[in-house]
Amino acid sequence: MASTLALPVDTTTQRRMPLGLLALAVGGFGIGLTEFVIAGLLPEVARDFDVTETAAGWLISGYALSVAVGGVALTLAASRLPRKHVLLALMVLFVVGNLLSAIGTSYAVMMTGRVVAALCHGAFFGIGSVVAAGLVSKDRAASAIALMFAGLTTANVLGVPLGTLLGQEYGWRSTFWAITAIGVLALVAMALLVPASVNARPTATDAAPGGGDASRPHGIRQELSAFANRQVWLSLLITVLGFGGMFGAFTYIAFTLTEVSGFASSSVPWLLILFGLGLFVGNLLGGRAANRSVPRTLTWVLAILTVAMVGFALTAQSQVLTMVSLVLMGAFGFATVPALQLRIMTYAGSAPTLASGANIAAFNVGNALGAWLGGVTIAAGLGYVSTIWAGAAMAAAALVTLLVAERVGS
Repeated sequence: MASTLALPVDTTTQRRMPLGLLALAVGGFGIGLTEFVIAGLLPEVARDFDVTETAAGWLISGYALSVAVGGVALTLAASRLPRKHVLLALMVLFVVGNLLSAIGTSYAVMMTGRVVAALCHGAFFGIGSVVAAGLVSKDRAASAIALMFAGLTTANVLGVPLGTLLGQEYGWRSTFWAITAIGVLALVAMALLVPASVNARPTATDAAPGGGDASRPHGIRQELSAFANRQVWLSLLITVLGFGGMFGAFTYIAFTLTEVSGFASSSVPWLLILFGLGLFVGNLLGGRAANRSVPRTLTWVLAILTVAMVGFALTAQSQVLTMVSLVLMGAFGFATVPALQLRIMTYAGSAPTLASGANIAAFNVGNALGAWLGGVTIAAGLGYVSTIWAGAAMAAAALVTLLVAERVGS
């Protein structure tokens, strides 16, 4: 049932909203670049530190584990602090981590830098989602969250290819120096443009979330109280299954493109740009749709994502249809993100911060689960297309979980 709670609109905040969200998006761009660009630089990093490719790959898995831990631990630790101050502190942590990576003279220092930078990831997007939603009226909350996450999707479309080219041309350290500079820019922008206090208005039209001040600190007990609602746990499960399904297929996409679809290895970066464009468009359109109805948006998006991945698995031998499938998988995979964040914030009521951070951790748990499941199917001799079938099964399971959750209620 739609909430009838009406709160006065802060016109000053509304006027500043676009610039405040832009500052958050710049931070999201830097964080997304840190997470993804390392994949294209692993050969150079491995040679520089004289480690194996597997050890270099731990720089990615170590980052993901740190994201999952930091998303919950740092959010909980900062529960009594003003949210803008926490966001600024997280961006300082991000700058320090990437600076360590840029100047690191050993593999251990590089790994430390990756872990430190990753600690801010989950908490930044979790707390940032709450702040972004509080910058606008409730009917625009999902779009506000999507605009913040647009920085992350832009990092995939533009940042990763450019960052990889920069690292290949001037050395991988130059990429991390550039990311450090982006972090400083985001820090200054947020300090100047994000209001110190914004109204945390209701954030969905399908439930009656709690209100409050987005900058007002909440105690640990109040933040933990959100997890007494079973819908918060169901939201986390939907996130793990829905996003994990898409990411599991994406993890091995280079093998699918070259070994099944017949593309040359040199074509893979350009094909990934198609996937990134799908992420960008799906994120923004998913946010607009979720403004109207979170349940309806998630139902349709998860259903279409499942069908799109089944279609991809059936037509992966066709290069033309594979390119179409890449766009669709990226678009409908990331179209879930604003709605998933908004759903858990809604059911968390007046204590959305920790639940929001936990949902960011759930995205990464889903990434790990999807990648593991895809690896199991390949190891079983089912071929590279089997990872797409596994992803479709996870997306279908997310849809079933959502339909059950909507029937059982709070």
